[in-house]
Amino acid sequence: MVGIIVVAAALLPTMIVVGAHLLVYPNISLLDLTRNPDVILLSQLVLYGAVFALMYRLLKIRSNRFWQPVSWNWPTRSWPGFFFVGGILYFSLAGLSVLLPIPKHLPIDRLFQTTHGAAIMSAFAITLAPLMEELFFRGFLYPVLARRLGAVASVVLTSAAFGLLHGAQLKYSWAVLIIFLVGVMLTTVRALTKSVGASFLVHVGYNATLSALIFAATGGFRHLEKLNQ
Repeated sequence: MVGIIVVAAALLPTMIVVGAHLLVYPNISLLDLTRNPDVILLSQLVLYGAVFALMYRLLKIRSNRFWQPVSWNWPTRSWPGFFFVGGILYFSLAGLSVLLPIPKHLPIDRLFQTTHGAAIMSAFAITLAPLMEELFFRGFLYPVLARRLGAVASVVLTSAAFGLLHGAQLKYSWAVLIIFLVGVMLTTVRALTKSVGASFLVHVGYNATLSALIFAATGGFRHLEKLNQ
């Protein structure tokens, strides 16, 4: 499955960019389209759709179910607490990020240059992105590793893979360490609660806190130049 996802991650976004250039944006270069928020979002949607279809098909073949085998187990009563933990996690790691030599300008910043781009990327970051990332890393990858390597090694390896997924966006800087630590927390929550739904809520809480702070600091994404000050 990982092999198929790697190939899909290389091919599908390229096909979307080329298709957008030929059909919708003929006057915009292919390089500029790779930075267009709408094209990036569409590429992610198509890729996530392909990954979800693959995961769904594999589990339906093996067990004829999906949500139960990935240990979704939604925490019905305690769900606000997990969301709150995500916010605390963000503020805890924000202090660490100040101490690290992280470049001021990162590739992901290109997605927050316009109000439109910032709005759609923020919406994506608190909905589909955490859902798909939790299903794959904590729902699929972690239990496979845990059965073979044990919980501790699996938490570390799953978190490392999670950090590397965001590496290109963060210029493979020390910021990847922050994402790795986020992954450690998310995977630990999943391991202790046996609930991907719980780790999803922590993930959403983390991303929502970051998005809310950016929204407030830029006057509703209207003054994004403040992010560079």
